[in-house]
Amino acid sequence: MSGNIQLLSDTLAGARAEDRAALIAYLPAGFPTVDGGIEAIKAAFDGGADVVEVGLPHSDPVLDGPVIQTADDIALRGGVKIADVMRTVKETYEATGKPVLVMTYWNPIDRYGVERFTAELAEAGGAGCILPDLPVQESALWREHAEKHALATVFVVAPSSKDARLAEITAAGSGFVYAASLMGVTGTRESVGAQAQDLVERTRAAGAGADLPVCVGLGVSNAAQAAEVAGFADGVIVGSAFVKRMLDAPDDEAGVEGVRALAGELAKGVRRQA
Repeated sequence: MSGNIQLLSDTLAGARAEDRAALIAYLPAGFPTVDGGIEAIKAAFDGGADVVEVGLPHSDPVLDGPVIQTADDIALRGGVKIADVMRTVKETYEATGKPVLVMTYWNPIDRYGVERFTAELAEAGGAGCILPDLPVQESALWREHAEKHALATVFVVAPSSKDARLAEITAAGSGFVYAASLMGVTGTRESVGAQAQDLVERTRAAGAGADLPVCVGLGVSNAAQAAEVAGFADGVIVGSAFVKRMLDAPDDEAGVEGVRALAGELAKGVRRQA
């Protein structure tokens, strides 16, 4: 079975055709349980998310702030495995028909085996991977197998990224480019800031002709911020705010409803661009 990179590309193109940004939600697999995580992802789609990133919990999450680290710790203590991540992708894709990516650090893939990981992700109906700590110049093996299985390779760029590196990433990546709106780790912020718009513009200029969507993450937590980012980006990525709704909920069912409600608010935000 081939992966779903085309579904991802079509979904992002569809949002653009509607003159809006796509809403991309992030939730970790295995949080609060494997089944509970699957229900939360379905709720995010039901509320209005166009794409979901499934986090592969990791013991040393360099990009993740305290909220996602807490969720990862709960998932890891619950015994979550890569097989559970694949099951999460498979069940949410089969239930919704929408693009599901995995966001993971490189070490778990390296240990698991690149060919095995890409084959299983494609078999599960996955659309690709976001790899925040894989340098583009060391990505040839991954990209070879990802392309073979029709999976997107999403690289992360930051405000510190030089123009030459942006050009290298837009040439090597597929699906979209993940633009980290600011330096630092994930988490909700009072303001997303002008740095994000500058980074989006520089990334587009560096990849002129590549036509790779640029989606912004880190810091977006409410409809107003989503509308602001939707004014200049192709997609708005939200993670910590979803996880926080679940952590703050009195029980798992309320957490799932919180995810659905937040997705609805953010979906309205990306449609009323600031």
